[in-house]
Amino acid sequence: MFVIESLFILTWYVVTAVIVVVIALMLVRLALNYADVNPFSRPVLMVRSLTDPFVSPVRRAIANFGFGPNVAPLVTILLAILLGWFALSLAASVLNTAAGVLRSAQGSQFVPLLGYVLYGLLAFYELLIFIRIIFSWGMVSEFNPMMRFLVRATDPLLVPLRRMIPPLGMFDISPIVAFFILWLFEGAIAGTLLRGLPLRFVG
Repeated sequence: MFVIESLFILTWYVVTAVIVVVIALMLVRLALNYADVNPFSRPVLMVRSLTDPFVSPVRRAIANFGFGPNVAPLVTILLAILLGWFALSLAASVLNTAAGVLRSAQGSQFVPLLGYVLYGLLAFYELLIFIRIIFSWGMVSEFNPMMRFLVRATDPLLVPLRRMIPPLGMFDISPIVAFFILWLFEGAIAGTLLRGLPLRFVG
């Protein structure tokens, strides 16, 4: 368990450091945008070269909603925090499952072992659906490799639900129904296969 806790702490430090660096770069970019600085000076060009890979896709996405390009660094900051949270949630899901499996294997308990694996897979699947929703809102292209993976992974559940449940106006509520179904299964696993056992070890 100590190794698993250490891995989660290390992941937390790495993700947090990346978020802090992105925030710092975006704030510097914002300051340079509003300062009376030569746009072709070396510091400005260096900051732009470091931040353009993050800002440019966001700028294109928010333009579809009528936002100006100057808002892109702020939206990038919010997305960095959100993606960092996704990464930590994914790490916690994987490590909690691993901890539960190890605990069960050490005690030669087959039923809890099965329960922890199923519970972890459901938690991971919920996270994939959630990331797909955020990517859809962010107008991420379906030709994006990550988006293609999310579509292939989540369509087996979402497509049948979409056929059964018509959208409410512009809103597709099939993901909400999918979450509800997955939560029911998680509750059933926790109340049967994992009754009285911990569900979280880290995070």
